[in-house]
Amino acid sequence: MRCRGCGQRTRAELAEGVRTSAFGARLQAALALLSVRNRVSRRDASELCGELFGCAVSVGSVDAICQRACGALADPYAELREAVKDAPVVCVDETGWRCAGERRTLWAALTDGCAAFHIAADRHERELPELIGASFAGIVSSDRWWAYDQLDPARRQVCWAHLLRDFRRHAEGLGDQQRFGDAGLEICRELFGAWEAFASHRDRHRLWREIAPAKRSLRALLEPHRKKSVRNRHFRTFARNLLKLWPALWTFTEIEGVEPTNNRAERGLRGAVIYRKVSLGSQSEAGERFAERMLSVSQTCRLQGHSLFGFLAEAITATSRASPAPSFV
Repeated sequence: MRCRGCGQRTRAELAEGVRTSAFGARLQAALALLSVRNRVSRRDASELCGELFGCAVSVGSVDAICQRACGALADPYAELREAVKDAPVVCVDETGWRCAGERRTLWAALTDGCAAFHIAADRHERELPELIGASFAGIVSSDRWWAYDQLDPARRQVCWAHLLRDFRRHAEGLGDQQRFGDAGLEICRELFGAWEAFASHRDRHRLWREIAPAKRSLRALLEPHRKKSVRNRHFRTFARNLLKLWPALWTFTEIEGVEPTNNRAERGLRGAVIYRKVSLGSQSEAGERFAERMLSVSQTCRLQGHSLFGFLAEAITATSRASPAPSFV
């Protein structure tokens, strides 16, 4: 405002209760939701807002609303990051990302009720402690990517769905490779059959007893192929890798809440991968923060059966009133 006496411009703090945005919390929540969960571009969101709600919102305003939603989710996102670090079992996976065309990596850590996404420089092992904590005491379920080798095999569960694909690939070969693959596929069928039965009877001792033959068969299959005399280095490397991770193959038979696959993390990443393909990733660090916070909150709402729209509206309202943000735990 310009002073009539001296002509200088002056600024003042808004009175308590006065909105900092021309748009209500529910409209802002709807636009943020459309941008990530429904993967609608900023321009399309602007057009939809006019057609569906009769409200003219520019493309720039849509982006400003997304950044405002990002700020409102700072505390819930920090809460999810801490919840993952304290979880007894966490499923971890990673996929490619882009920021202004540069290669990045999207890491995901999911429990049965929380999800935390983190965009990092790469898939290097140094990024894992940033995601789950340097002193994580629970069980990590993952694939066999080398970045997870820093973990104690006794505190891991490697994904049998990946093993199934590996054995199937060997079974498509010729001679010894085909026989090796076929034997591995039979072991996988036995294991998944026992796990499917466990879903009904829930008797862990029975599960351990039914898995024991598959365990012996896999050891007998791998041991001859780990020796230096084996010419096929693919057999040799594969066998040695599995034997090195041997305890991590069977954690699910002993510890409640651990599954033989990493499907929870892969399902959690599926929407993020589609979002990346549609949006081509992020264009700035602020865009990365928006993506990881919105993806985390969106997936957590789905896991807990909450309305993402309702949660976003509540978080944005809390920010405008300087009130505590809603909580997931």
